[in-house]
Amino acid sequence: MSGFDLLDTLRLKHPDKELPVVVYTARELNEEENIKLQQYASSIILKGARSFERLLSETTLFLHQVESKLSDKKQEMLRKIQPREDVLQGKTVLIVDDDMRNVFALTSVLESYDINVIFAKNGREGIEKLRASKDVNLILMDIMMPEMDGYEAMKIIRKENKYKKLPIIALTAKAMKDDREKCLAAGANEYLSKPVDTAKLISLLRVWLYNN
Repeated sequence: MSGFDLLDTLRLKHPDKELPVVVYTARELNEEENIKLQQYASSIILKGARSFERLLSETTLFLHQVESKLSDKKQEMLRKIQPREDVLQGKTVLIVDDDMRNVFALTSVLESYDINVIFAKNGREGIEKLRASKDVNLILMDIMMPEMDGYEAMKIIRKENKYKKLPIIALTAKAMKDDREKCLAAGANEYLSKPVDTAKLISLLRVWLYNN
């Protein structure tokens, strides 16, 4: 049974249960395979020199564990494998959100990890800020915004070749059942509902900024 067949079987057996799946492969995926896998998997990891560390991070994240809940021994192991300062320090994150209270709260959290923050108040301005900045490592994209919403902004960003692999985490105040699928279809790599769980956000940033 191939990996694709297994994923089809899992979907049939768990139609209403969101079962996180991490795809771990040494084969370079073509565009069609990548799109197909994104419909099933929570994450895709290509085997390489740093793949073990990323696999550990992904598994920890999708088990909804954060460092504060792990034993001292496991926390020490994570720190040795993936030092916080090496992963987050000096990275640049673009926050696109029209709610300044949310921007302020997120900025305070990110800056405490020495992350540089750029912000925009709608999708159109977010695209302009992205194009004007050469060092954006990740985007936090709100969905419901005036002028241009997050869905449209992500679709436009993904049309540009240089941004096809730029990590985008979608944020939405609605907790609708199909929100995650809509966000992924529009170009997001991950999805978080508001109010944002900051511990989970930092875990996601560590995963997506590890090699960016």
